[in-house]
Amino acid sequence: MLDASRVQKELVEFERDKSLSGVSIQIYGDDLTRMRGTISGPVGTPYEGGIFTVDIQLPSAYPFEPPKMQFITKVWHPNVSSQNGAICLDILKDQWSPALTLKTALLSLQALLSMPAPDDPQDAVVAQQYLRDYQTFLGTARYWTETFAKRGSLGIQEKLAKLVEMGFSEDIARNALDSCCGDENAALEKLCSG
Repeated sequence: MLDASRVQKELVEFERDKSLSGVSIQIYGDDLTRMRGTISGPVGTPYEGGIFTVDIQLPSAYPFEPPKMQFITKVWHPNVSSQNGAICLDILKDQWSPALTLKTALLSLQALLSMPAPDDPQDAVVAQQYLRDYQTFLGTARYWTETFAKRGSLGIQEKLAKLVEMGFSEDIARNALDSCCGDENAALEKLCSG
């Protein structure tokens, strides 16, 4: 059974220093098992300036089992699938401990963005590029960050225009983009499923 009081305490802890830590979390309505985390791209990396959204699902045995996390924002990184956002990180698998929290998991993802582990990749193509052609890797990672993880007001207007062109009303499209933290793909998925 999910330890709801533990999850509530963790959510309170997030609020204390979210502006300093660069990570935040929000729940979907009243369901403590579904959340969305955000990670600021680390300074000095090709992810700098980006805001990366992570889908978080808590198993019923949490905190004794790790949370399931997957990037919603597309990211070019050896330890993240460029196709579906799956993450290769030991603490999300066999190295999880109940002493760890959602905050430490998101901070670990932020650290992973700073220090890729191409020898234990989730995405072999990205890992090969990282190892064999580092400058191209950096350029591609920066491009993906600019394209998928930065939310300038012009970007939001362009995303809104695309959704309106697809036949959605401006108000509904804007609400979907707002609820998905500006993630155009997540907003489209929400609009099509709702």
